[in-house]
Amino acid sequence: MPFAITALSLTSCESAKLPADVAAGNDRPNIIFILADDLGYADLSCLGQKKFSTPNIDSLAAQGMLFTQHYSGSSVSAPSRSCLITGQHTGHTVIRGNKELPVEGQHPLPSETYTIFKLLKDNGYKTSVFGKWGLGAPNTEGAPENQAVDEFFGFNCQRLSHSYYPYHLWHNENIIMLDGNKGKGEEEYAPYLIHNEAIDFIKENRDTTFFMWYTSIIPHAELKVPEEELKNFVGHPNFDEEKAFVGCDDGEYYKNAGYGSQKYTHATFAAMVSILDRQVGEICSTLDSLGIADNTIIIFTSDNGPHLEGGADPDFFDSNGDLRGYKRDLYEGGIRVPFIVKWNNVVEKNSKSEHISAFWDFLPTVADIIDAELPDGIDGISYLLELTGDANQKKHDYLYWEFHENNGRQAIRKGDWKAVKYDVHNNGKVELYNLSSDLSETNDLANKYPEKVAEFDSLMKISRNESDLFKFQ
Repeated sequence: MPFAITALSLTSCESAKLPADVAAGNDRPNIIFILADDLGYADLSCLGQKKFSTPNIDSLAAQGMLFTQHYSGSSVSAPSRSCLITGQHTGHTVIRGNKELPVEGQHPLPSETYTIFKLLKDNGYKTSVFGKWGLGAPNTEGAPENQAVDEFFGFNCQRLSHSYYPYHLWHNENIIMLDGNKGKGEEEYAPYLIHNEAIDFIKENRDTTFFMWYTSIIPHAELKVPEEELKNFVGHPNFDEEKAFVGCDDGEYYKNAGYGSQKYTHATFAAMVSILDRQVGEICSTLDSLGIADNTIIIFTSDNGPHLEGGADPDFFDSNGDLRGYKRDLYEGGIRVPFIVKWNNVVEKNSKSEHISAFWDFLPTVADIIDAELPDGIDGISYLLELTGDANQKKHDYLYWEFHENNGRQAIRKGDWKAVKYDVHNNGKVELYNLSSDLSETNDLANKYPEKVAEFDSLMKISRNESDLFKFQ
């Protein structure tokens, strides 16, 4: 059985609780966690994007706190999500890679795994997921309805989520056929359908306390949008330098992991992020119209760095700014992500934080907010004090990642220092960088500081539990 934290042996969370003056004026807040798919650190105009703008997400940052040193759980989808919902890094969390099953879906979270859904459901929250799951195939113990998710609508399988005009989606344990997408049909655009269901959920639960995990499939490959979305971008001078992509438009992998062809890859990517930005705005305006915005925390981030598949061109958009690497890398470009928290009357507007944090901090932060207990074995540290402007915020000794494709990869962030090891299966060498002077990780200092290399190599060895599923071979 893979390593998992169970709901047994609960202990009081050691980090700070919500300050009394804040708690006195707030009921338990609703929580909406918006997770973009493969959005680069600089794919937001508030973080430097020049080719297109993201006004609604920028507004979210202006109304809340922008974290400049926040990290995803991993550099690919499933393990990144697993870190987020379990409060454990990839050396401990159950799902450590994109491990496929021969049927629709991915390897399941074990039923006893302690997650954000169990924490919140046990504390009176209505729990929901809208978008991509990827943590357990239908009819397995890892399926959303078996993981304390009250309402699920979207893609169970992250492989099938490559198609924006799928043959079906899932509503809890029920398959929803999309007749407009039969054969080569492209009439029912999945991001629209999922978004509409999410908005309906907010409206229907306005008088409850809810948690929504909004796991958008944008802007993951494939590069496709409805024609009316594209027309505002094709021909724009920012996208004159177009690059066509010839993909999968028929055969075995059509709408089954293949990426469709796209003549206007640059314009389409910009249009996709524009859709995501508009949908973020619609979530915010819905909360405002219902009068529940002040008691709702909104978080926005991305699951990892930008991808290179399906005609995507992150270099054209400078999607990572000064950061090195892409999706699947453990350099900064693969794992440093935008992170925005808006919480009216609690988080200072237009504030920025350099606090070093990661996906596995979300679970203990929520536990602090609702004054709940957690099991032993959580790797995360609550960032609640950072959100409230308290200088006593606790810091990580270090952050750890591992990646199980491409012969294995590991990374450590400790203070300003970053160690990266590639080709783990073949005893690859540790690279060493000082991020305070070398954010782009171009100057390997391993030969200059052998004692630090030895320290980080030792930390890499002790930071993981061996798993039957995810061994470094």
